[in-house]
Amino acid sequence: MKWQDLPRSENVEDRRGFRLGRPAVVGGSGVALLVVLFMTLCGADPSQLLRILQELDGSSVSVDGPTDAEYPSSGVPESGAPAAPAGDDQLADFVSVVLADTEKTWSGLFAQSGERYRPPRLVLFTDAVDSACGLGSSAMGPFYCPADEKLYIDLGFYDELRDRFGATGDFAQAYVIAHEVGHHVQNLLGIQERMAPMGNMRRGAAANADSVRLELQADCLAGVWAHHANRSDLLDPGDIDEGLRAAAAIGDDRIQRMSHVSVSPESWTHGSSAQRARWFRQGFENGSVSQCDTSAEGS
Repeated sequence: MKWQDLPRSENVEDRRGFRLGRPAVVGGSGVALLVVLFMTLCGADPSQLLRILQELDGSSVSVDGPTDAEYPSSGVPESGAPAAPAGDDQLADFVSVVLADTEKTWSGLFAQSGERYRPPRLVLFTDAVDSACGLGSSAMGPFYCPADEKLYIDLGFYDELRDRFGATGDFAQAYVIAHEVGHHVQNLLGIQERMAPMGNMRRGAAANADSVRLELQADCLAGVWAHHANRSDLLDPGDIDEGLRAAAAIGDDRIQRMSHVSVSPESWTHGSSAQRARWFRQGFENGSVSQCDTSAEGS
């Protein structure tokens, strides 16, 4: 990607090095931790993980909003808190550029429909973070919280994406941000509220199917951004292949095989490798939100 000379977003909130007022996993239950790790590999969303922690651990973590454990009001790390790793500085700069380009793309697309795009904020954190959706952990991977309209990522996730899942290249990293921005677009358009499992109170396989449709649509919306980024000459040859490999690398079927778990489509929450790559390509080739109707998927 040709990103070095492009504008940076002003909507990045760097919380790396902050220490939470409570531990990232409350109560110390080994069973709860194992459940969190297993469900993370299977693609569960943060609110589901937090709810299970409450049930198994008896913890006081809230999924409805932040508790009294807040960050220092001064906006700087506490004395003695670890500083952000130096190697993350360029990566933080990179995700800021990607976020800025998504702002440009989605502002233009919303304006074409007579709407105003409200950009999300991107929160960089280390290990654990408070959000309006509850306590988040780096073990959950990147996530979007519709309650505060923020994307959350521990940049260490990119090491796992590269080393464990084999998804290399800067566009693979950009795809992750674009996917989470896709969830924000769904939220602004009211799609998240209509389809989210917690919103319609569906359970089990039905809720999983709802989640698959949302996640695949976010992949498609990431492809829509990539379409316009390519037209503005941001992408290098091979970047889209990196995005397709990244989408396929974190398909539910592949993650289940890597975890030595039986492939179980009814338990999927994000879709198969083939589905994720196909919907990303759909968005990239068409560049239109209207081409991202995943209502027939996962049903």
